[in-house]
Amino acid sequence: MRIASLVPSSTEMLFALGLGDQVVAVTHECDFPPEAPELPHLSETVIAPGLTPAEIDAEVKRVVGQGDPLYRLKAEVLESVRPDLIIAQDVCAVCAVSYDDVLAIAARLPGKPVVLRQDPTSLAEVLENAVDVAEAAGVPEAGTALKTEMESRIESVRRSVEGLERPTVLALEWLDPPFTGGHWVPEMIGNAGGRDLVGEPGSESAEHEWHELVGLDPDLTVVMPCGYDAGAAAAQAREYEGRIRSTGTRRIVAVDAAASFSRPGPRLVDGIELLAELLHPAAATATEGLARVEVRRED
Repeated sequence: MRIASLVPSSTEMLFALGLGDQVVAVTHECDFPPEAPELPHLSETVIAPGLTPAEIDAEVKRVVGQGDPLYRLKAEVLESVRPDLIIAQDVCAVCAVSYDDVLAIAARLPGKPVVLRQDPTSLAEVLENAVDVAEAAGVPEAGTALKTEMESRIESVRRSVEGLERPTVLALEWLDPPFTGGHWVPEMIGNAGGRDLVGEPGSESAEHEWHELVGLDPDLTVVMPCGYDAGAAAAQAREYEGRIRSTGTRRIVAVDAAASFSRPGPRLVDGIELLAELLHPAAATATEGLARVEVRRED
């Protein structure tokens, strides 16, 4: 089977399922595993490089507000790779090519490829996506095995922090303006033995004014701007440190959002393990090599 992935998390899921050799094209943002960026790219962004967080937010709102897509689908590339299966999403206009655009182009392609939509908003749905993708690709047993493995790791974290005091957490998915973590992030915090002060499981990431976050007094603030690695997140955290500290936080840690938090794929489990280690270092240990930067800590 020839598979085209229009979602970075689905690309990661396909490789985790052992289907990497069947993936024929990916998005310009598919950077994991290392083999993925070498494949033909099916998309490009309309957002100019080098913008500040505030400028990016303004441009996203402008483009979306006028009804235009944030990503261009390269129809000629999609046609050339002749996919049997296309994986797309419709949960976030900021994250991927428009699902409607994908359907329209797929309908014109020879062979009429199947289009599988992946729109998880919870951890349970992310786990179930492993099964859905595997079934669509004709290897259902691989999906069941991957789901079981991820569930086992999450349960192991839960057991390691069971009965411990639950530190409070503020998750920031953007800094200008501040967006607090939504979708699966509050669940990740809960599974790691923490208590999200703002986010609700399954809810969308919420935009705030900084004054709305003053006085929350979180034990830990996790800076996870969508699409940024730990180094870039740390640089932003330092730039906005005064604003972040106005919340009353005692600790600021920057993480690799793209790797383990913002993409609903297998590496969310890595993110849960990392959160557990940050919150309960005596009880939990994260996978070696997971990036995090300690920006500020008050003991």
